[in-house]
Amino acid sequence: MNIIREDFDALNANLKITVVPADYEAKVKQTLEKYRKTAKIPGFRPGKVPFGHIQKQYGASVLSEELNKAVSQALNGYITENKLEILGNPIPVEKDGVKGDFANPGDFEFTYQLGLAPEIKVALSSKSKFDYVKVKVDKKLIDQQIGDLTRRYGKLISSDAVGERDMILAQFVELNEENEILEGGIMHSSTISMEFVNDAKVKKQLTGKKVGDKVTVDPATVSRGGADTASMLGIEESALETISKNFQMTITEVKVMEPAELTTELFDKLFGEGTVKDEKEFIARVKSDLENMFVNDSNRLLTKAVYENLMDKTKVELPDNFLKRWIKLSNEKEVSEEQIESEYDDYAKGLKWQIIQGNIFKANDIKLENDEVIEFTKGLLVSNYAQYGMPAPEDKELTASAMQVLQNKEEANRVYDMMAEQKLTTFFKDTVKLVEKEISYDDFVKLASAK
Repeated sequence: MNIIREDFDALNANLKITVVPADYEAKVKQTLEKYRKTAKIPGFRPGKVPFGHIQKQYGASVLSEELNKAVSQALNGYITENKLEILGNPIPVEKDGVKGDFANPGDFEFTYQLGLAPEIKVALSSKSKFDYVKVKVDKKLIDQQIGDLTRRYGKLISSDAVGERDMILAQFVELNEENEILEGGIMHSSTISMEFVNDAKVKKQLTGKKVGDKVTVDPATVSRGGADTASMLGIEESALETISKNFQMTITEVKVMEPAELTTELFDKLFGEGTVKDEKEFIARVKSDLENMFVNDSNRLLTKAVYENLMDKTKVELPDNFLKRWIKLSNEKEVSEEQIESEYDDYAKGLKWQIIQGNIFKANDIKLENDEVIEFTKGLLVSNYAQYGMPAPEDKELTASAMQVLQNKEEANRVYDMMAEQKLTTFFKDTVKLVEKEISYDDFVKLASAK
């Protein structure tokens, strides 16, 4: 078997593979012999079918299969041996891709197109400067977090009047167009939280009201809408379109959350017994936890900034015509030329980043080792258990679960992507010059949520 490489430019090449009878004859004959021994053909006893009969019936398909195997092995072997970095997979040329006579087998010539990965230079060093944006954990933010924690572990007590964050127990009665009680209408008791009343006018209307007071409201304005509104009124969601917009809401009880006191009992519940001993340590721990909580977001912002910089400044040329043809041929469903053209820019952008990322990994010997991947997956599983307040299983069971997750191709790709991003972020932080910049929590949220 002979392979000739023909380069057209730095990104496109052809491989011509010549297959001679010595490369395939023995395997074709061996396969046909197996067919002859097992074939069930009328008029012949099993295993006694003449070889010529089998060859006539199956010869062309077996030859084609063996040639495909031989060419595939030759292609992969050549690419591996010559350390070619290709994009997509080799595809047959559009015309004269196969030369040879299947009726009278002799020499065959197969020609495949290759799309070659470009050589690029990633300009990233200690001279590169990037802002490392951090949340300024000030007294306001600490107090807000302490308020949330003490409310979460507080208790509900009765109150005389409605406050902006209180819980209201009320009876809802449907009204007619004259704002009178609708005969046979909906009557249902439920609970609403003032925190989730977003309509400023309604919020103001309810604030200060007392037990026994009656107000007219649109149920949608004191709920989260849809299923939540239906649940509040005790009806099916599909019935919402048929009911009145006006309901009489009679306040039957007001509950206010009394925050938990800053005591050892609360500290133990939050951080474990004996970890935090007094209020000073509690405040320090809250501050530390807040700072750690925002680290991942700060890292994401850094990675995003470096990504945008590299995508803008790194020159990456692609074999566009080859890739468009490869997309068309490799797609399971038929795609039109128009669809490929309309979506190609996004595809090329994603491929460009893959090439840049691959270059960084290769140049800096960054790898995703198997043991590392398993440990990372175990960490994700432990986090999932903790999220639901469940203890993680023993290490043996956890490892087995991680292995099972990684057997799912989609899940495995998600894990590898997360690990790759984590390693990239670490590389960026270790490589570039970071200019730390503290901003307020509100400004940080705006920056993190910006596209």
